[in-house]
Amino acid sequence: MFSISLRKAPEGFLTQADIRHISKGRRDLFAGAFKTALSGMALASLPSLAKDDPNIMELPAHSKGLGQGVATNPYGVPSQYEKNIQRRESPGLTQVTQAGVSFCPLQSLFGIITPSGLHFERHHQGWWDIDPTKHRLMINGSDEKMLKRPMVFTMDELLRMPSMTRTHFIECGANSGMEWGNVAVPTVQYTHGMLSCSEFTGVPLRALLELCGVDFKRAKFVLAEGADGSSMTRTIPLSLIQNDEVLVAYGQNGEMLRPENGYPLRLVVPGVQGVSWVKYLRRIEVGDMPYATKDEVIGYADLMKDGLHRQYTSIQEVKSVITSPSGGQVLLQKGFCNISGVAWSGRGAIKRVEVSVDGGRNWRVARLQTPVMSKCLTRFQIDWSWGGDASLLMSRAVDETGHIQPTYAQNRAVRGSRGIYHNNSIQTWLVEQSGEVKNVQLS
Repeated sequence: MFSISLRKAPEGFLTQADIRHISKGRRDLFAGAFKTALSGMALASLPSLAKDDPNIMELPAHSKGLGQGVATNPYGVPSQYEKNIQRRESPGLTQVTQAGVSFCPLQSLFGIITPSGLHFERHHQGWWDIDPTKHRLMINGSDEKMLKRPMVFTMDELLRMPSMTRTHFIECGANSGMEWGNVAVPTVQYTHGMLSCSEFTGVPLRALLELCGVDFKRAKFVLAEGADGSSMTRTIPLSLIQNDEVLVAYGQNGEMLRPENGYPLRLVVPGVQGVSWVKYLRRIEVGDMPYATKDEVIGYADLMKDGLHRQYTSIQEVKSVITSPSGGQVLLQKGFCNISGVAWSGRGAIKRVEVSVDGGRNWRVARLQTPVMSKCLTRFQIDWSWGGDASLLMSRAVDETGHIQPTYAQNRAVRGSRGIYHNNSIQTWLVEQSGEVKNVQLS
């Protein structure tokens, strides 16, 4: 363990000695981490001088000539060598162009922010590129006692209001749904890829409701409605809105929303299943009871073990997954391997992530990469020296409320195996002796 202590200087300033102490602590921390990593590496995996490597001995063309001009790509695009990293439709699902899912390539991402072009998609009636000058947001009430002043906002009016920026994960309620029935899809992109994390910017919904004169004592729920062909509608408890977390968002990752992600306006409801983050948002209605719309009765209800349906289970419970190494990848040689993954919880911040390499018999606490934020992805890492034996990799997250990620056996004991939504069970990856990584389930 390495610790960095701050000694208080007069009037709240750090002395030069403090700065040197902090710098040395950081150097020791990273030096110690690298020593640990190197000690676990096989000698063959260490870099060599490669005296005969032509990539070192001969200057490449890009070191001897002029590159492309700044106007070549007015809007930046990834390298041609990264074109294989893309959202993909699952081969196991019915292919429907307008109503479908594209999965985020979690195995290829770093940190916690999902690039907008790789953000997972879920459409119920296809996506639209809506003219923002014609788009309107209406806020009304089921009666005048709940809302005094129904109002209609243009995009220009919303953009001129004080804004707020927050970073949160969004996860489809059906993420990992195929695994409920013991269907082991091959990669983490398909097991957990209906998950992304972005920085969102917009106007707090509470501020708009206050402007419209909402009676927060009478009103209990709002109905959010989208402008796509499916008229997606979702009930949201007003209790989630009163803390300023819920945004009427127009910005994502520093730019306007992409059309596939709801341009020009979407709802951001942190910690709640993605279907409630209504895209192409056009209307908010205030009421005193759940609306029981078609998207809340026909779908997005949990089929329980006794055959009953559980409705309005919108919170995404504590969950984690190892993204590297993960299904479809191959360990090329024995020795050091940095196990990495992401953890998240709709109830708050991640407190701890534990990793097992022996199928859950023994667990070690992983390092959490900062920042660790509420209702946001948290990146975790842990060192591992693979000896070449078959290994079972698992991660188990704990959130700040004390909820612990369950096993499949624990989840199925309560909910059976016929459900689709809210599967937060521990994921297991089998590393075979060949180094190939596959998806397996432990009972």
